[in-house]
Amino acid sequence: MTITSLLPAPIGFGTAPLGNMFRAIPDDEAEATVRAAWDQGIRYFDTAPFYGAGLAEMRLGEVLAEQPRDSYVLSSKVGRLVLDAVDDVPKTGGFADGRPNKVINDYSADATLRSIDESLTRLGTDRIDIVWVHDIAQDFYGDEWLVRFEEARTGAFRALTRLRDEGVIRGWGAGVNRVEALELIMGLEEPTPDAFLLAGRYTLLDHDLALQRLLPAAAEQGVDIVVGGPYSSGVLAGGANFEYAPASDEIKEKVARITELASQHGIGIKSAALQFALAHPAVAAVIPGATRPSRIAEDLAAIDEKIPAAFWSDLREQGLISAAAPVPTE
Repeated sequence: MTITSLLPAPIGFGTAPLGNMFRAIPDDEAEATVRAAWDQGIRYFDTAPFYGAGLAEMRLGEVLAEQPRDSYVLSSKVGRLVLDAVDDVPKTGGFADGRPNKVINDYSADATLRSIDESLTRLGTDRIDIVWVHDIAQDFYGDEWLVRFEEARTGAFRALTRLRDEGVIRGWGAGVNRVEALELIMGLEEPTPDAFLLAGRYTLLDHDLALQRLLPAAAEQGVDIVVGGPYSSGVLAGGANFEYAPASDEIKEKVARITELASQHGIGIKSAALQFALAHPAVAAVIPGATRPSRIAEDLAAIDEKIPAAFWSDLREQGLISAAAPVPTE
């Protein structure tokens, strides 16, 4: 099975913002956003326990519970367990406004099975289609990341392979913000993933490493790529963050140049961002996040907007995208 054959469309909905990422979202706004996604035809939803200590899963599940389970595709993640206990100190970082529950890291087989069971409870559903092993990379674990990777290789990877072979899930892979971990997985003789969720590493602002090393190998091995964070933490969609932190002056200047070119060609920068990611043959889908219902319509319109070939030529000539990057054809 390929993830491409499973996904209903090249665009899905990423729910990290529903976990109160960067800002606290009222429950009614979160609900309205998920409803807008559903009403406008989105049928692939990605979530994780890590997003607000289960908050995103709970909010998503409340709306999807109204729909027939066979009518949508659902992915969540393992590697973090949400405990009943509350953190001793206030949380900081992107999910500071999420639920106060403690979240611990555990990539063992037992924790993987427990994580799935707990996600099913929060989501109020009987199955998850795709399971990603979450954040086994340098950005979260630094020099210890290979220790965590080995824990996942002998634990989560094998447990998920067994669940897939038994038909409990339809596919599995890793969901990370770094290329190196995915390259390492593809070099293993076993177990074999179906796809990867790569966040922030194949965007208009950051794509060279993935383009040179990961995507050709993924295409050769038939491992589909789902691109998360296509707006680079929001800076490509009018936000202030890049890489989950305030954007540098250099990044702001690059975004301004891309935005200016898009304006000259009469297109939106969202269109450029989403269609750039989807143009690579290894990419199965993009999953932008949203915190307001209006953003859903913007994303769907961006997928369909006609972009003149001259825009891509100008980006290449000005060194704003790699000359080797595939781009959409008119």
